[in-house]
Amino acid sequence: MGSQGSHHASKIPEIEAIKKETGFSQANIVRLHHRFRALDKEDKGYLSKENFLCIGELAVNPLCDRIINAFFENSDSLDFRSFIHILAHFRPIEEDKPKDPSSQEPINSRRNKLKFAFQLYDQDKDGKISRNELLQVLRMMVGVQVTNEQLECIADRTIQESDLDNDNAISFEEFAKSLEKMNIEHKMSIRFLK
Repeated sequence: MGSQGSHHASKIPEIEAIKKETGFSQANIVRLHHRFRALDKEDKGYLSKENFLCIGELAVNPLCDRIINAFFENSDSLDFRSFIHILAHFRPIEEDKPKDPSSQEPINSRRNKLKFAFQLYDQDKDGKISRNELLQVLRMMVGVQVTNEQLECIADRTIQESDLDNDNAISFEEFAKSLEKMNIEHKMSIRFLK
């Protein structure tokens, strides 16, 4: 990659700030900038939701719309810096890196990965996953392979097991607690971003 990589890096605005904010190496930022530019086929300098549909793996994902909407939470377009900030959630956690108690929680922390996943369920953004929101996701994921009655049983049981305050919904804290034994760091990390 050598000098060609550093030449390309000089074309990425505020690369040093991006490295500090996201934890990505310069090589990863350059690679992700190439990917961003490849998705930006019209060379507009930003992405729209339609650009994401060109990603084959995403287009066939049952949660495609929700994942894309997570990138566009506050806008209809996405510049490179916003794009890379979202992707930083999926950067593997560096276990051997010493933690600085005075620094902010990293974007790719377990808690932030869980917050990202939680928002895919909490569509009305009220801070809770309702039975209906859970059912919507289950229907998207399993399609017609399971009956509505079976899905309702799964949703009811999930809420019953996770709902610690008995409000018939799952708060973020309850969501995080119910997943405490799951290896979120592995499941929500993209290995090539290391």
